Amino acid sequence: MTAPTPDSSPAAAPARRRVLSGLGAGTALGAVAVATAGSATAAPTAAPAATPAATPAAAPFAAATTTTDPVLHLLRRATFGPTPALVAEVRKTGTTAWLDAQLAPLTAVPDPAMDALLKRWTRLGWKTWQVRERLPDTDRWAVMMEVVESHLARALFSRRQLLETVVDFWTNHLVVPVPSSEVWDNAHLFQRDVVRRHALGRYSDMLNAAARHPAMLKVLDNADSTKRAPNENYGRELLELHTVGVGNYTETDVRMSARVLTGLSVDGESGLFSYKPQRRYVGPVKVLGWSDPNPVAEDGVAVATRYLTYLAQHPATANRIARKLAVRYVSDTPPATLVTKLAQVYLANGTAIAPVLRALFLSPEFAASVGQKVRTPYEDALASCRVLGLTPEPAPTSGDSNLRHLFWALGSFGQAPMGWPAPNGYPDVAAAWNGASSTLNRWNFHLGLAGNWTLKAMTRPAVTTFVPSPLPSTYAALVDALAARLFVTLTAAQREAICRFVDHAPSDPLRAGSAAVTWRLPSIVALLLDSPNFAIR
Repeated sequence: MTAPTPDSSPAAAPARRRVLSGLGAGTALGAVAVATAGSATAAPTAAPAATPAATPAAAPFAAATTTTDPVLHLLRRATFGPTPALVAEVRKTGTTAWLDAQLAPLTAVPDPAMDALLKRWTRLGWKTWQVRERLPDTDRWAVMMEVVESHLARALFSRRQLLETVVDFWTNHLVVPVPSSEVWDNAHLFQRDVVRRHALGRYSDMLNAAARHPAMLKVLDNADSTKRAPNENYGRELLELHTVGVGNYTETDVRMSARVLTGLSVDGESGLFSYKPQRRYVGPVKVLGWSDPNPVAEDGVAVATRYLTYLAQHPATANRIARKLAVRYVSDTPPATLVTKLAQVYLANGTAIAPVLRALFLSPEFAASVGQKVRTPYEDALASCRVLGLTPEPAPTSGDSNLRHLFWALGSFGQAPMGWPAPNGYPDVAAAWNGASSTLNRWNFHLGLAGNWTLKAMTRPAVTTFVPSPLPSTYAALVDALAARLFVTLTAAQREAICRFVDHAPSDPLRAGSAAVTWRLPSIVALLLDSPNFAIR
C-alpha cells in the first residue's frame, strides 16, 4: 500500500503552512491561509489576467538569500532557468563565450532536438490564405494554440535560451494578444516574421515590420483608419508604448502620428497587408522633430517608413528600450548610469539589440544586481519544469497536450504567454506578482510537479535520483544536497524548517528507507521550490 502524500491530508496542511512560513516564503502567507481556510493545497484561485496583485516589491521575498556565483546569476537572467547540464556547460566554456554564442544563436548554437520538435506544429508554416481555407469556423483557435504551445516548448527545451527570453520580451512589448479573434489567421506569422526574425536584430526593422503586419494593424485599429476619420489608437500606442514613451509627445503629435499611418491597412479578402492610397491623408505632417511634405497618396508607405525609422532612432526611444531591457534583465529599478550606457550602445549600433544585451550582461551593474529580480509566475513555472528535468511528451494523438495544459495553468496564474489583453504588456516588476493568489499558485504547481501528477505526459527523472549516493548522513545534509541540485541557497533557519517538516532535527541521522527519502521526498523538493531563494531570477 502506498503511503499518502503528506500534503494531501487536512492535518498536514497547517504543517506545510508552518514550514513555508519558516522558509520566509512571504508576508502574503497570512492572506493565503485565510483564503484557503486551512488548506495549503486548495484549488488555485485565478487572479484576473489584467489585475495582478500589487503589494510592496520585496514583501514575499525579503528573506531570500542569494549567491554571487556568476554562472548561476547569468543563467537565472539570460535563460528560463538553469539546469545541471547547462550549468556544467557554462562552467566549461565561460560566461562570456556562452553569452557570445547565445547572441548569434542561428549560427553558433545548434538546436537539432528543438528543430525536430517544432515539426509537430505543422500549421505554423501555413500562409494566411491557407489558414482561412483549411480551418472551419468551429476550429479558428487551432493555429493560435500551436503558436502558444510552440512558444512554451521553445522556452522549456530550446538550447537558444537567451533568444527565447528576448522573444518573450518583444512579445510583451509589441503586444498582439493570443488567442484573439482578430488574429486567428495571422498570429503565427506575426511571431515568426516580426518578433522572432528581428528579436536580436535592429529595432527599426522590427518596428517597420510590425507596422506592415495585419495583426498589429487589426489589434490597434489602423486597418480601419482613414483620412476623414483617422483612428488614433495605433498612432498613440506607437509613441507611448513602442517608442518615445509618456511625457515625450503631445496630443498634436498623436493626431499627426495617426495621419502618417493612414493607408496602412489590411485586405479584407486575403487578410494580407494592403496599402490603400484612397485612405491616405495628404499634406504636411510633423511629429516631434520629424516632418515630411507628404505630397501624394501613393508615397504613403515610404513616408511611414521614414517616420517609423525616425522614431526607432529617437534618443527617447533609445532610453525607453534600454530601460525596459534593464528592468527585464537587471533590476526593477535599474541604475540610471546603466540605462544611459545601454541607450548609447543602441544608438551607436543603429538600433541593433544584440550589442545592447552584450553590454548589459557584461556590465558591472549587472554583476552587482544579484537578488534584485524576482521570477514572475510564468518564469517560475518554466524554471521549475527545467530544473526538475522535464522532457517533451510523445507527440499527442489529439490537441490535448501537456503544453496546452501548461498554457491553461499559466492562465489561471494570471500570466499565460501572449495573454495580456492590453497593449502595454505584462508588468515585469515584483510588486505586480507577489500577492497571495500568485504565491499559492506557485506552491501548488511545485507540489504537483515534484509529485509527478502535474504535466504527467512529460517524462522526468524520479526525484529519488536527486538523492546522492552514498546516502547523506543527516537530514541537514540531505536537504543541502537537494537544495544544491535545485540551485537553491538556504539559511540555517530555512534548513531547519524543512527538517522539522519531516519530524527531525537537522543533525538527526538519516537512514535508508526513511520517509524523507521515500514518500515524503516530493514534499521536500516542492518546499525547496517554494522557498524565496528559488523565486529569485
